[in-house]
Amino acid sequence: MKAVYAAGTDYDNPLSQLKVGELDTPETKPFWSTIHVAAASVNHHDIWSLQGVGLSAEQTPMILGTDASGVLDEDIPVRKGLKAGAEVVLYTFVGTDGAGVMPGERRTILSEKYAGTMAEITQVPSANVFAKPANLTLDEAAALGTSWLTAYSLLFTSANVKPGDTVLVQGAGGGVSTAAIQLAHAAGLEVFVTSRSEEKRDRAIAVGADAAFETGARLPHKVDAVIESVGAATWSHSVKSVRPGGTIAICGATTGDQPGAELTRIFFQDIRVQGNTMGSRDDFARLLKFVEHADLHPVIDSTYALADAPAAFRKVVDGDVFGKVVLHIEPSK
Repeated sequence: MKAVYAAGTDYDNPLSQLKVGELDTPETKPFWSTIHVAAASVNHHDIWSLQGVGLSAEQTPMILGTDASGVLDEDIPVRKGLKAGAEVVLYTFVGTDGAGVMPGERRTILSEKYAGTMAEITQVPSANVFAKPANLTLDEAAALGTSWLTAYSLLFTSANVKPGDTVLVQGAGGGVSTAAIQLAHAAGLEVFVTSRSEEKRDRAIAVGADAAFETGARLPHKVDAVIESVGAATWSHSVKSVRPGGTIAICGATTGDQPGAELTRIFFQDIRVQGNTMGSRDDFARLLKFVEHADLHPVIDSTYALADAPAAFRKVVDGDVFGKVVLHIEPSK
């Protein structure tokens, strides 16, 4: 089958290890389901894998991809409504609760231990297969498994914000930040966002932000929570912008993970720092209901054919995106 995979790892030149080609179709496993993939989005996790973060050279070749939409290959008898031919989306955390794996297995995301989603065919534990929200296209649904689930969990689990609260989303344009803006707006929050780009600030307002500011700018008032995925470049601003007793919910550090900690301000103002990696299966189920009920549509920056994966990855590495970059996966003739 056709697949996008890491042929090895290279921290300094990750895209040199990105390949598109033929790999063996995965063998079926008990309590796992097979999905014919229609679309998969590109995430920073895919770049990190190529760098060797969470993926060793000994584990390659490894199919990349941490989320997907597609068509279910066969019925899942214990899940009502999920029949062969159904359009589905995937929860791609494996080992969180023993579904489809041995008890006690360490949690991983697809493409770390098990093959990822950037292939004509992928597999997940059957408990991780969900019906696609009816309001979304397959391209839009491909954004939900990583960026949108992370944003949902950051807001409503890690930060525990409520309607009427104010949230600051650092770094407009990325998949997580764009999802956080849309979800927070739909949930009745006041949404501030930052970006160095005037164009991205304008687009953030168009998808639901109440106000957009230059990176590091003083805000009209302190916020109840900060959604932080940028890291070193925005950390000090996040600490200064959150109210006493508020929360900084962090899921990434794309500009570096060694900022000055500003511990005095954090402990003196009772600021809570909460890490977050994606989210639970229950969070994913709630996200899907929320997206359909509120008729939310993930922002798609651009789409590429599977064969053009290097160009799609380059776009993500360069950071010139607003929303998600999606790969179309056409079945072989």
